[in-house]
Amino acid sequence: MNINIAGAGIIGTFFHAPTRDRLEVLENVLIRVDDAGAITDIHPAGDSMRTLVEAELGERLFRLPDGHYGLPGLVDLHIHAPQYPQLGLALDEPLEVWLQKYTFPLEARYADLDFARTHYSVLVADLLATGTTTALYFATQHEAATKLLADICIEKGQRALVGKVVMDDPAACPDDYRDESAATAVAETRAVIAHIQAHPKNGAGRVLPVITPRFIPSCTDEALAGLGALAEECGCHVQTHCSESDWAHGHVLQRFGITDAAALDSFGLLTRKTVLAHSNFLTDDDMDRLVARGAAVAHCALSNVYFANSVFPLRHALEKGVHVGLGTDISGGPSASLFEACRTTVQSSRMLAEGTDPSLPADERGRPNSAIDLVTAFHLATAGGGVALDLPIGVLAPGYRFDALAVDTNARAGAIRLFDETAPAAVFQKLIYGATRANIAHVWVDGIERTP
Repeated sequence: MNINIAGAGIIGTFFHAPTRDRLEVLENVLIRVDDAGAITDIHPAGDSMRTLVEAELGERLFRLPDGHYGLPGLVDLHIHAPQYPQLGLALDEPLEVWLQKYTFPLEARYADLDFARTHYSVLVADLLATGTTTALYFATQHEAATKLLADICIEKGQRALVGKVVMDDPAACPDDYRDESAATAVAETRAVIAHIQAHPKNGAGRVLPVITPRFIPSCTDEALAGLGALAEECGCHVQTHCSESDWAHGHVLQRFGITDAAALDSFGLLTRKTVLAHSNFLTDDDMDRLVARGAAVAHCALSNVYFANSVFPLRHALEKGVHVGLGTDISGGPSASLFEACRTTVQSSRMLAEGTDPSLPADERGRPNSAIDLVTAFHLATAGGGVALDLPIGVLAPGYRFDALAVDTNARAGAIRLFDETAPAAVFQKLIYGATRANIAHVWVDGIERTP
């Protein structure tokens, strides 16, 4: 039975991290949610108003069972929706080979809407079931299939941002998988934006359009300029890849004589609503540019292991003031779980800090002061993603959307074993390090349960 919290309330213990250095334990609180799915008020135990609110809500009050803990919904800032069928496959090639040999042929198949519907439906349902309440999606070059992905997200109730991928350069894109021209690419992007904004079941704007040049190597200057003008006109979100690998970073330096971030900015594609995937090779000047524009990085620690040729200097970017959230980068990353993304984010930061070459002395082996902790990673997967997207999500506080999940630590098929741990900090660590799909008991978006 679905448990809906919109227009109702929930009692339980919740964890959230409003800032990267602070975990807050909301122990035995009552969270009230309005009919539209926004949190209106939170009452701790002993609050003089709580008894009145409990009486007012009556049977509309749900209590988390013993052993269940609440978290904000997880925010995935980088997903290639059409690549889900090859999750965990073909990870042994360099990025440029992987794209041409495996990925572009798979994505081309989404011209078949029956194929697209089957695979997109499974993807959205699976992500919701693992706690991803908000997803930033690259679709494919196809206008119709991109509209279909948005329709499926609306139908299943996931908060999503969906973009038609633009890739129009004949020198870089396959003959059977590219936009006919820059003008066509911009026109079809405009059509997808209009479809999502006018969708009769999307009145609340839970699904949003995204302007999506795949990356500079796949786009002509005309397409990039046209998309930049469209971004200024419509105020939509923008997503693309930035300085992901030696090859991608070097391509832009050779083509324009400036970095990826500077080139994107010159085309009007670096805005407060821009999310740049990977960005491993950002310079300090690039980071300052992102801060000035309010743009964000989607840090994809797991896929960076396979394709990025380096470890993103996450802590340095955060200390510079760059907005950062996490992405799985399906299928460049072989896991769809943001819990796994949290874990890998911590691990990769430790590797950067301590180094990887055992032939070097310890004091020369790593990049000092690069490690981050689990609370920071969790913040990035929740509140950090909300800040990146400029949306009121990822925090459990009045005015934010009730996007949340309940983790069942008693699930025998799950991987969490608490034993004698009762201290909140210990429980939190067990949740993030151990949670699997079997532990996810409920998932809410705007207070409506979305668990398949």
